[in-house]
Amino acid sequence: MPEFENFNVKTTIDCKQGAVRAVRYNVDGTYCLSCGSDKKIKLWNPASGLLLKTYGGHADEVTDAAGSCDSSFIVSASLDKSIIYWDVSTGAPVRRLRSHAGGVRCVCFNEDSSIAISGGRDNAVMCWDIRTRRLDPVQVMKEARDCITTVATNENRIYAASLDGCVRTYDIRVGELTCDKVGEPITYLAQTLDEQCLVAGCQDSVVRLLDCETGGLLSEYRGHRGDDYHIECGILSNDAHIVTGSSDGDAFVYDLLEGKVLQRIRISDNGGVVHSLATHPKRQEMLFARRRDMYVFSTDLQIEEEQL
Repeated sequence: MPEFENFNVKTTIDCKQGAVRAVRYNVDGTYCLSCGSDKKIKLWNPASGLLLKTYGGHADEVTDAAGSCDSSFIVSASLDKSIIYWDVSTGAPVRRLRSHAGGVRCVCFNEDSSIAISGGRDNAVMCWDIRTRRLDPVQVMKEARDCITTVATNENRIYAASLDGCVRTYDIRVGELTCDKVGEPITYLAQTLDEQCLVAGCQDSVVRLLDCETGGLLSEYRGHRGDDYHIECGILSNDAHIVTGSSDGDAFVYDLLEGKVLQRIRISDNGGVVHSLATHPKRQEMLFARRRDMYVFSTDLQIEEEQL
């Protein structure tokens, strides 16, 4: 098991876009995205805090965004019921996709970024062929009974988490749906890098580790506060530590195997919900969102390595 190093703040960025709704890394963690209540997406260099580009075109708050596998496109979701496919370098919207009957809560790309997958307040998961000019979804899944909070995917599966307390797994190869009942509204879902487990943040202030194959509960992590907020969770790049936001201005890092709190990270002394986060795909580094700010946290060892 890798030895745990405490995280410290490296950069604090005032995103100047109202409340920051979501923070996300690109595929290799060189850049990051912030989604704002000002209807815009911003592209940043997390190391320097430099703003690189702003993407404006949504008519309501932006709830989620994802970068493509070659970092040349972005897909974003908004409460305006649409998904926009953006050209990163020009900042122009390539395509606007509308089929959701309510606000879109989450979006992701498949592995080769040929398909975008979205989930909405209309309880639907939609798959879009992003490379063609087709404006309607290639597939719509409407099995959920409440808002879809996260969509995630790997080569063979699509995962959808919902406030109805279920994780639904769509096996693309055999066309099968498996529904695993957690029993508590799920506010966020993350995959471990080895694709063996799912990390589910739930509204009862518990993060649960689920087995992808069986859907069984492997572990529970308690200490943070959810307080009915949609708090995100994640797993660090070593697959050994789980991180979650909290409604009291903190973030918590847990040991995946032992379930104990390794670090309670004080994001701010002024409170404010730490609701969105992203873990770096390769390094011991994380992004957090709180109110209008984005915070970059890293271990001291990681900071020293970068300075050498």
